[in-house]
Amino acid sequence: MRFRRIHHGAVDSTSERAFAALANGTARHGDVHFSTAQSAGRGRRGRSWWSPPGEGLYASLVLLPPPPPWNPAALTMAGGLAVLDAVRALGLCEARLDWPNDVTSGGAKLAGILVETRGLDPRAPHYVVGLGLNVRQREFPEELRGECAVASLGSLGMDVRVEDAREAVLVSLAARLDQAERDLDQLATDYLLGTGLQDRRVRVRFGEDECIGRLADLTIASGIVLSGLDGKAQRLPLEIVREVAPCL
Repeated sequence: MRFRRIHHGAVDSTSERAFAALANGTARHGDVHFSTAQSAGRGRRGRSWWSPPGEGLYASLVLLPPPPPWNPAALTMAGGLAVLDAVRALGLCEARLDWPNDVTSGGAKLAGILVETRGLDPRAPHYVVGLGLNVRQREFPEELRGECAVASLGSLGMDVRVEDAREAVLVSLAARLDQAERDLDQLATDYLLGTGLQDRRVRVRFGEDECIGRLADLTIASGIVLSGLDGKAQRLPLEIVREVAPCL
């Protein structure tokens, strides 16, 4: 994939800049919008993403693939794995994926990935892959720390420039998006390995329900395969799964 880099200063959100370009017809496949700061960065379930000036990587990638539409779960896996690959390449080998779209270390959130589309036309699919990676932050607002444990590469003792994090993420994004096009089975296998949940006892939430079992397998086509105490397998399509977490 060839990226066209579009640099902004402080913006509302890089994903909003990407969608604005899609709306006015100037967007190209492979555009990556970067900003130095965001006032309205978004995370999963409408949560805000704290984006202080010059301390994190804030980026949104525009994808305009030919039809048919790509699988959103595959894009989420590819985005999460790309950031995980980059963080590990920068030296944080203990980082892992937290279902479905966070990169964490020691239980603290380092990065989030959000795949969006608006008014998807199957004849002309489009996606925006937004990501935020905490790079140099040393302190976090109390209200943010009250939501979940958070960290940055800097707070974990790593001296990484935002520019270096950006280049590492772009390299791994290209590789993982190619994998999402060509080898969905390996993508799902790599994703499951990245979570560290394979063969572990997990709790899966779907809709208003939940179930517990051993996570035996994961594929894009079939979803999650859980093995119960009775040895019977239960399959849960990815589109209904809200959360997968280890049973402590």
